Amino acid sequence: MRREITGFSNPTVKYLRSLRDKKYRRREGRFLVEGLRLLTDARESGRLPEMLAMARGRDAHPLLDELERAVDAGGGEVIETTPDILSKITGKSNAQAVAGVFAEWDTSLAQIDRTAAPIWLVAQALRDPGNLGTMLRTCDAVGAGGLILVDDCADPFSVEAVRASMGAVFTQAIARATWDEFLPWLRTGDGQLVAASLRDAVPYRGAPYKAPCFLLVGNESQGLPEAYEAACDLRVTMPMRGRADSLNAAIAGAVLAYEVLAGLDG
Repeated sequence: MRREITGFSNPTVKYLRSLRDKKYRRREGRFLVEGLRLLTDARESGRLPEMLAMARGRDAHPLLDELERAVDAGGGEVIETTPDILSKITGKSNAQAVAGVFAEWDTSLAQIDRTAAPIWLVAQALRDPGNLGTMLRTCDAVGAGGLILVDDCADPFSVEAVRASMGAVFTQAIARATWDEFLPWLRTGDGQLVAASLRDAVPYRGAPYKAPCFLLVGNESQGLPEAYEAACDLRVTMPMRGRADSLNAAIAGAVLAYEVLAGLDG
């Protein structure tokens, strides 16, 4: 049965609002997802919210009905509230009609199967959640295995990153590690580490890529540390024909990922 919430000061409302904050997400091991499309992507990927909050007076939709039945069958909780309270929960004045709470899943390197895909994206100190979400979306588009986040990266379960991923957060493997954890893990098995770099690099077009290829992209403003680049098996560079000296990190990752994919397919 549905539980109804009508008061802004309800503890559940405070709990849901708190999940917009990284500190509380980490403490609870939970994150918030807004919108029927993302929630449907999650359900179709085999992940269901533990709690579903829906606005009263919303338009009927068969996908929402399916989602509600699935959450109920899975033992989750369904809450009905007002549009104003849902807006307070999501922090958006034009909040969509539904939001869900998901348990975070294992993001250790141990759960990564490097043989599952020919290409993986690796981001080092990526700080913008929009870029992180875009890289997850790129992973999905190129058939990558997932995204490995190295060092102090943005939270992949933030509202902004989840939204920017367009549902790929639910389809892609995600791992988080320090460089000192990632490099030894990589060297325990097959895997070519490729960096986007200007140091002793070859043109990215037609470079000798090998699967599984781990494509390393650095921080948005500082790029990769020199020691990280030195540890790579291959360094590639992209031509800049205008006045800009670099591409956005997520865009560079996407361009390189498609070139790697073409090279491996060829």
